[in-house]
Amino acid sequence: MDRMRVRNFINGQWVEEAGGSYVPLFNPSTGEQIGEVPLSSAKTSEAAIESAASAYHRWRRLPLGRRMKFLFDMRKAMEERLEDLAVGIAIDQAKHISEARGEVQRVIQIIETACSIPTLIQGETLESIGENIVGRVVKQPLGVFAGVAPFNFPALVFGWFIPFAIGVGNTFIFKPSTQSPLFMQKMGDIFNAIGLPPGVVNIIHGNRSIPDSWYNNPNISGICLVGSTPTAKKMAEAAGRGGKRSMLLGGAKNYLVVMEDVQLDIFIENFLGSCYGSAGQRCLAGSVVAIVPEVYDKVVDAMITASKKITYGDALDPSVYMGPVISADAKAKIHRYIEIGIQKGAKLVLDGRNPILPEKNQNGYFVAPTIFTEVTPCMTIAREEIFGPVVSVIRIKDMEDALSLIRQQEFGNGACIFTQNLYYTERFIAEADVGMVGVNIGVPAPHPYLPFGGIKGSHLGTTKVQGKDGIDFFTQNKIATLRFAPPSGQFVAEEGPAKPKSPAEPKAVRSCTAG
Repeated sequence: MDRMRVRNFINGQWVEEAGGSYVPLFNPSTGEQIGEVPLSSAKTSEAAIESAASAYHRWRRLPLGRRMKFLFDMRKAMEERLEDLAVGIAIDQAKHISEARGEVQRVIQIIETACSIPTLIQGETLESIGENIVGRVVKQPLGVFAGVAPFNFPALVFGWFIPFAIGVGNTFIFKPSTQSPLFMQKMGDIFNAIGLPPGVVNIIHGNRSIPDSWYNNPNISGICLVGSTPTAKKMAEAAGRGGKRSMLLGGAKNYLVVMEDVQLDIFIENFLGSCYGSAGQRCLAGSVVAIVPEVYDKVVDAMITASKKITYGDALDPSVYMGPVISADAKAKIHRYIEIGIQKGAKLVLDGRNPILPEKNQNGYFVAPTIFTEVTPCMTIAREEIFGPVVSVIRIKDMEDALSLIRQQEFGNGACIFTQNLYYTERFIAEADVGMVGVNIGVPAPHPYLPFGGIKGSHLGTTKVQGKDGIDFFTQNKIATLRFAPPSGQFVAEEGPAKPKSPAEPKAVRSCTAG
């Protein structure tokens, strides 16, 4: 494969970074370098900001129906190019092709939800605040927003940010991960194909110096991130100092709680998808399985048996279940966590290091399913986000024990319970200290018309992504108070004697039967 040079997309044009440095882009399934990605300069970042700021005033004045037409056209173009978009994700991000297709399809659904902005953005009116006084709330865009995407969901994070931001009238600067830029390269072509006005969406590649250029720029109104919690905290501080609105999604450590009345076949199917889907590289991946004593041995045996059957290989191979992790560094980090687990006394019952691979994938970044038992809640592998297909199994006493462990976590993204008991279900929904709860499902990701986001260390900010929260974050409320009077400027008295009529004044017709 010829190596490609990734370009920036500024003011509707593909722009090659001049004179800057580049980092290699790899195919994680093979370890082959497939391209290079620019580390854009401060000058390039400023050009993207100027483009978005210049486009904003024209774009926000465009009639709402015409902005929606662009979203409809974007949706149609993505649907027509779904396979091409999915292949791009499978190549550089190495998400298995079936999951890559699902990610693009979910973004299409999010855009469909964003097409309901004309209903969701409607304001409010309060009559009769006082005599001839009305109050009104109007939702308006703010200006230029900028967002940073992680490597693991290059399409989904685009969907969370851009359709809602531009749909309500803002413009946007998007920084993809340097490890998975191909999806946005293809989206830039779609923007031009549908005739999206230049500057409405700009794409810039680079390292942390790019968001550093946003915090104090007066043209930037708000900043978005999906990434790690340490990065989210740093961006929250910098955005606060710069007076920017921020929506920052951080890390996670998600529990799957298994009660004594679990339907084992349902749990195993969902456990596999939750813990090994996307090779465990997602913020809603199950990473701790907490099991009550009554079914502990049976469930662990079933987990190990099913995990041994997981097939792994090239992300474009439809016959395998799981692709690689994103990089050699990510693989090495996961291996370090496995060593830490062993050193701290956890029992490694399934070792995913050094899996057997086809010859073409020998240099790929693969970690097979890995399971630890005899894990205690204070162990590093039970507390920290590993971001790989590594599962820690904890023996719990009961529901109260599970809720206590979840409550003690730094993170609060998601948690799931597997039970048929209504009491367990309702109590878990009410008391699990997380932002997203699942019952008899392994990945509690809300559908596009509902908000998505955690609490505690998993989410910094007051609004979440997608749904009505997406509208709220990308708009500001303007309050108008109106006093009105008749054209004469005289207020009509509510009570009092009627004004005598002039003899020449014509008789008013008050009904269709008047003579």
